[in-house]
Amino acid sequence: MPDYLMRTIAAGAPDFFSVRSGIYTFASPPPEAQEAPRQTFQTLGYTEMAGLSFEGKQQRIAELEDLRTRLQNLPQEQREPLDEATIINELAEMYYAMARYDEAEPLYERALAIRENVLGAEHPSTAESLNNLAGLYNNQGRYAEAEPLVVRALAIREKVLGAEHPHTAQSLNDLAELYRIQGRYAEAEPLYVRALAIAEKVLGAEHPHTALSLNNLAVLYDTQGRYAEAEPVYVRALAIAEKVLGAEHPDTALSLNNLAGLYETQGRYAEAEPLYVRALAIREKVLGAEHPDTATSLNNLAALYNTQGRYAEAEPLSVRALAIAEKVLGAEHPDTQLYRSNLESLQWSREIEEQK
Repeated sequence: MPDYLMRTIAAGAPDFFSVRSGIYTFASPPPEAQEAPRQTFQTLGYTEMAGLSFEGKQQRIAELEDLRTRLQNLPQEQREPLDEATIINELAEMYYAMARYDEAEPLYERALAIRENVLGAEHPSTAESLNNLAGLYNNQGRYAEAEPLVVRALAIREKVLGAEHPHTAQSLNDLAELYRIQGRYAEAEPLYVRALAIAEKVLGAEHPHTALSLNNLAVLYDTQGRYAEAEPVYVRALAIAEKVLGAEHPDTALSLNNLAGLYETQGRYAEAEPLYVRALAIREKVLGAEHPDTATSLNNLAALYNTQGRYAEAEPLSVRALAIAEKVLGAEHPDTQLYRSNLESLQWSREIEEQK
């Protein structure tokens, strides 16, 4: 699941902020074969799903909707509830990836209800659904609703899968994310560190999930102003993403964006700009022109230009970021409010400059 995003705020011009789309939660991989329900339908793994183009995601949604219709048209006695859960869970993932949150939520809830009813409250697939629904809430700024779901998913995974399972690391990462965004840094750091240690030990030093764990820990350091600690961790995460996933993968864009944000914070504007530009190009191409991550990149590049007094270049980017956020996230989402404040600050700065 991209994913979904936590914010690190860094000052640009007075009252103008850029966003680190710093945290990607891990898309829940399918439970192990010995734990999984019977599945008739083929599902996509995390790397396949995240790497789909915008058009590829639309095509996959059409395929899944067709599968869902075919299943619903079967006689009742031939329907397999767990097949429905598998299909609608991936369909929800696709809607989530395209920021169609209102369509994703009832599907996640339905998948969770089926799995709890058929498999039980402590099955790994139930934990997956809990984690997915929590990720949706988190990305909408509904942190109080997300936290108990992540805590429950973590408890299931530690008990059933073990303390060093990759799915346990996923839940550790997601709980740390919630703590970080609420400023609970002392609680977040040991969870991030533990998630990274599991990823490195179990998955390997160059696995995509290791890169994401590195990125998330770097964001925590960055948030706290621990820039000397954050930079080499960001650089390592970017190197893994480019090598393993490719130059145009969303995770590569994430690492580019975050390293650019660190450079911007330190006044290293010439180093930040090409990274922001590249991250924006990837997101527009792979995620689409109206995805929240695209809005983040637009906002961040606008913030950089604003800091340098390049108001004519900054304003159309800021306007576009706000329009996307209002359409996709809603007027009251924290990102929308941030982008609106940024645009107002930019316009004020431009007016002051023009009066000189």
